[in-house]
Amino acid sequence: MSRLLTAALAVALSGGCATHASSDKPATGASGTHVGASAYASTYTPIASPPVLITNATVLIGDGQRLEAADVLLQDGRIQAVGAALAAPANAQRIDGTGKWITPGMIDVHSHLGVYPSPGASAHSDGNEMTAPNTAQVWAEHSVWPQDPGFGAALAGGVTSLQILPGSANLVGGRGVTLKNVAATTVTDMKFPGAPYGLKMACGENPKRVYGQKGGPATRMGNVAGYRAALIDAADYRRKQGGDSPGKRDLKLETMAGAMDGDILVHIHCYRADEMAQMLDLAKEFDFKVTAFHHGVEAYKIADRLGAEGVCGALWADWWGFKMEAFDGIQENIAIVDRAPGGCAIVHSDSDEGIQRLNQEAAKVMAAAGRAGIEITPEHAIRWLTENAAKSLGVLEQTGTLTAGKMGDVVLWNGNPFTVYALAEHVWIDGAHVFDRTDPSRQPVSDFMLGQGAAANGGAR
Repeated sequence: MSRLLTAALAVALSGGCATHASSDKPATGASGTHVGASAYASTYTPIASPPVLITNATVLIGDGQRLEAADVLLQDGRIQAVGAALAAPANAQRIDGTGKWITPGMIDVHSHLGVYPSPGASAHSDGNEMTAPNTAQVWAEHSVWPQDPGFGAALAGGVTSLQILPGSANLVGGRGVTLKNVAATTVTDMKFPGAPYGLKMACGENPKRVYGQKGGPATRMGNVAGYRAALIDAADYRRKQGGDSPGKRDLKLETMAGAMDGDILVHIHCYRADEMAQMLDLAKEFDFKVTAFHHGVEAYKIADRLGAEGVCGALWADWWGFKMEAFDGIQENIAIVDRAPGGCAIVHSDSDEGIQRLNQEAAKVMAAAGRAGIEITPEHAIRWLTENAAKSLGVLEQTGTLTAGKMGDVVLWNGNPFTVYALAEHVWIDGAHVFDRTDPSRQPVSDFMLGQGAAANGGAR
């Protein structure tokens, strides 16, 4: 992505500020279970950048607050301040935000960019390790292709962070990884510093369809028996690893034990309300926490339970009916999950196209809710793409809201982001100006796209 790197070098040479250091220490559970490896630690380093002051814009903080005619100051890669008539250093870049809106960077908690990259080809099909029902030993990051042009397209839609997950063919698909959406040669150069791993699990039709003729599971009861057997083995492994003779390291059981300890966050592909309830019962049996259900077209049926147990719903705005377990979806799903006491609703994509328009997906939810008599303001809806998403990835202390001290992940929109006319004009990641819709030098082009006609527009959508 030479254009972006050239721009970054120019900024650094012109007196850019020092950046904050990153760290990604491997996590260890209370029992001593090793859940990370320093060999795969984040090597992400924010691009050096001068201070930036955006003035006189409508600002959605990301936590339900909305400010009019407000300024946002980025400095040393962080949110320095948000408010009226802010002072800025003499070397700050100043951008007039009159008539425009500012939000935190969008976060997609369910993406397969890099593991199912463009162009779609069998040579690039690296998201589903369909060799056994439980492949907890695989890590999505070991399949991520950083040159996927989809990353640049997502950036043009305001996406600054995203979780890359394995697919949903298996009962346990493996570890997910949270990335900063930056130009990079290696996946470790994209890894979000300090973000916990995710564990992808799947219930319902997919595992029994894939393995029904390959030794099972062939039924939903077989699915649940498979989870229970895997968790029994993981509990035994965890007990032995905490003893005097831990024995040989097992990558599969290590990941499962890490999820049971809470060091790895559990994300479950699940559509039907009854199956989500069963997975919550499973979590009680084995004393682990479900962080989020993904897709969950029937989440509205158990919204109160999800809220009471602190489980997020990472959901589509209106996908439904494409298979039997997706049949009973409603367009008010997200709004109902959101309004329950303790509700944590998230708009996700699971799509290399949808990730480019997460703001419009959220707008569809607002419209459907309005027709049902549920009025949702922009300052509230933005939480589905920022604060709640960051919470589900375990990175809310670092990003997700425009709170002083957090990462300078910011989007400047040409107007209200919840309209069909909305465009991300500028994007900053850790205070670095990584996308400018009017400047081709700040529109990342992957190495794969260099020399191809489609790269002429710099990835902007």
